[in-house]
Amino acid sequence: MDYTIAMVEQPYNMSFTAGGLLYHESLTVAALYDSLGAWDAVHARVIQDNLLKMRTHSAAQRIYREVASRLKNLTESQKALLLTGSHQEQGHMLWLAVCKRYRFIHDFATDVVREKFLRLDLALSYDDYDTFFANKAEWRPEVANVAESTRKKQRAVVFKMLREAGLLTADNRIVPVLLTRAELKAIATDDPAHLTVFPISPTELQEWLS
Repeated sequence: MDYTIAMVEQPYNMSFTAGGLLYHESLTVAALYDSLGAWDAVHARVIQDNLLKMRTHSAAQRIYREVASRLKNLTESQKALLLTGSHQEQGHMLWLAVCKRYRFIHDFATDVVREKFLRLDLALSYDDYDTFFANKAEWRPEVANVAESTRKKQRAVVFKMLREAGLLTADNRIVPVLLTRAELKAIATDDPAHLTVFPISPTELQEWLS
């Protein structure tokens, strides 16, 4: 079975330089959305009451926009699991949200992280990221135009996200994922192809989806 996500070829959004998974900020915003049910109302409350504990108004606006843009990509069942699941499940949902928000990160997860896992090569290095980046830059001007300093910051952010999601150890070893039934249902009901952003073998996919 082919689990490749069919995506319209469009420019990569390369604006992922804000702080990792933003775990606590995401839970704060998700809980407020669950209560208010409208993003405009959530935005107003977050900024008015400084619920993200930012030092400046501009920082609060920037982090809110980043968090909301990710959470809006989750289905209702995925947002529910983010609010009620275990810490591990929450990390997986936030990683899924990032991958659905940023196709560059999605492609790195599927084309590099998962492929290395399938080859039983569990060591993920900065060189792996740099090679992936260079290959994309050859035919993607939006990638080629990223400044060197920004590229290094983005690379650090992606590795930080992987660690915070429980997919990478502190010494950059890929961690095989064992999804719970609740996660499987929330992801597969949306699109089984989204499972490929996790280090999961084809055999396990077949078993879980049978």
